[in-house]
Amino acid sequence: MLKYVFIVLYANDNGDGGTFALYSLISRYAKIRMIPNQQAEDAAVSNYSIEEPNSQMLRAQWVKQKLESSSSAKIALFTVTILGTAMVMGDGTLTPAISVLSAVSGIREKAPHLTQSQVVWISVGILFLLFSVQRFGTDKVGYSFAPIISVWFVLIAAIGVYNLAAHDYTVLRALNPKYIVDYFERNGKEAWVSLGGVVLCITGTEAMFADLGHFNIRAIQLSFTCILFPSVALCYMGQASYLRKFPDNVGDTFYKSIPAAMFWPTFIVAILAAIIASQAMLSGAFAILSKALSLGCFPRVEVVHTSNKYAGQVYIPEINFLIGAASIVVTIAFQTTTNIGNAYGICVVTVFSITTHLMTVVMLLIWKKHMAFIAAFYVVFGLAEFLYLSSILAKFVEGGYLPFCFSLVLMALMATWHYVRVKHYWYELDRVVPATQLTELLGRRDVGRVPGVGLLYSDLVQGIPPVFPRLVDKIPSVHAVFVFMSVKNLPIPRVPPPERFIFRRVGPAEHRMFRCVARYGYTDQIEGTKEFSAFLLERLKMFVQEEAAFSCHGDGDDDDNARRWEAQAAAEEEKRFIDAEAERGVVYLMGEANVAAAPGSSLMKKIVVNYVYTFLSKNLRESHKALSIPKDQLLKIGITYEI
Repeated sequence: MLKYVFIVLYANDNGDGGTFALYSLISRYAKIRMIPNQQAEDAAVSNYSIEEPNSQMLRAQWVKQKLESSSSAKIALFTVTILGTAMVMGDGTLTPAISVLSAVSGIREKAPHLTQSQVVWISVGILFLLFSVQRFGTDKVGYSFAPIISVWFVLIAAIGVYNLAAHDYTVLRALNPKYIVDYFERNGKEAWVSLGGVVLCITGTEAMFADLGHFNIRAIQLSFTCILFPSVALCYMGQASYLRKFPDNVGDTFYKSIPAAMFWPTFIVAILAAIIASQAMLSGAFAILSKALSLGCFPRVEVVHTSNKYAGQVYIPEINFLIGAASIVVTIAFQTTTNIGNAYGICVVTVFSITTHLMTVVMLLIWKKHMAFIAAFYVVFGLAEFLYLSSILAKFVEGGYLPFCFSLVLMALMATWHYVRVKHYWYELDRVVPATQLTELLGRRDVGRVPGVGLLYSDLVQGIPPVFPRLVDKIPSVHAVFVFMSVKNLPIPRVPPPERFIFRRVGPAEHRMFRCVARYGYTDQIEGTKEFSAFLLERLKMFVQEEAAFSCHGDGDDDDNARRWEAQAAAEEEKRFIDAEAERGVVYLMGEANVAAAPGSSLMKKIVVNYVYTFLSKNLRESHKALSIPKDQLLKIGITYEI
């Protein structure tokens, strides 16, 4: 409550939360991204920046300088961010398994003849249904969530009050912190080991931050402090009271402590609440992965926006299938919530710790808080999380190894993809085509201008990509209107459509060649082909008009008026020309780069680039599908980059 609800929630990225939101927030204030595609115009986007670090705040400037000048710091920030993402994915796998299995296990109170294996298979059936309906999105069933969860909190609070009154209300003395000290003195190492179970009381907090895009800070603060915290506290107090009389029932305290008349209603609501909790975790996992994807840190997968009203509600079919399969396998393999809990706790506390470290950077660089406050935050929460993590790691061989293995695989895939993308970008940047060579290419006798508009896609936001000379060599023709196109994701949730495009003219006006950068936030959805091309050409004509108006500023004499009239007439002529060529058709051109490790590379680099990256790029979503480009308007140019 203190850390997340009253501190971390304020470190949101224009309303979005999670580890990647913190990373993107930091990257707006310091150039920590390893692909150097930042442009001065990015800061002009209306919701890009809060304020530049004050030059008088030497500490913030010092931190900014160290982050920007140190490759190790950039790699470290990126590594902890993808580790946090991998652990959230582990959460997404384990939360449905432990929540549903725990809820369904209660049925054995009324049907003791059921075996644990039968309980597991019932849980598997519920999990299968849960993951099968993800494609419909939470928007369709989300209205039922609040009433169900409200009933759940009322039930567990009422059961807690009942147990306090019926058994031993003197357990309330445990609110005195002195008993914490007594507990550790009395139990020693066993008390330390028990922290691994205690941490399960606060799981889901990291999902609350990841799901921030669905709510607002005040709503979470009110619901957490006024409803969730009292209800959960009363529930645990009631269980403690019950165990004072029935200590042998510690294995299944919750269901055994429910009054007989309330068992079945509570059991049904518990299963529904477990499904909703799983849904919340999955929504957070999908949201974080969509951010990672748009920032170039995850292989291309299909992202489906399931709601027209809420940009943050997304569904990723491939990830849903993998998480669902893994969750079912974990449930069948581990059988009990105890073993799953050992794995689950490691995921949760690791994300807690990563959030603490990223928050410390935010406080130093962006918030510019007093050092005493920053030190207190880091020491208090960092130490508490270290104690929890050290306790959970004691159960490493009893299931704790699972999230580490899972996270290492996912981190390796993300790191491989990002590493090759960075190398690919630098390869193109080092080999941009000079302006003089462009003029020579267009001046060749065998090169003609063909009707229509051509859009050549490249990652470069400046300069002419090396794939262009290859295109002219293989097909000695260039479209009458030619645009070097780059789609760029900014580290912000949304870019207003009027601020979407940046245009520059390439070469003299008679070439009718332009550079365009289309900028998207990580929750923006790329438009369909027709809408995109229409919007692009409309903004291109606006650029031509504005360029003409800007070029003829003067003193207002007759010569200036004549130049202004000529410039406006030329702009109108060029706009008509663009419209005419657009009517003849728009062709999308893309470089199909085959990336290979350069001769003399290390064995590890050859494995990463030639095998792992090649496998990912060939078996995941193609780039033209991600950009919604129809095949009948697409021309691919093959080229090999040795990095």
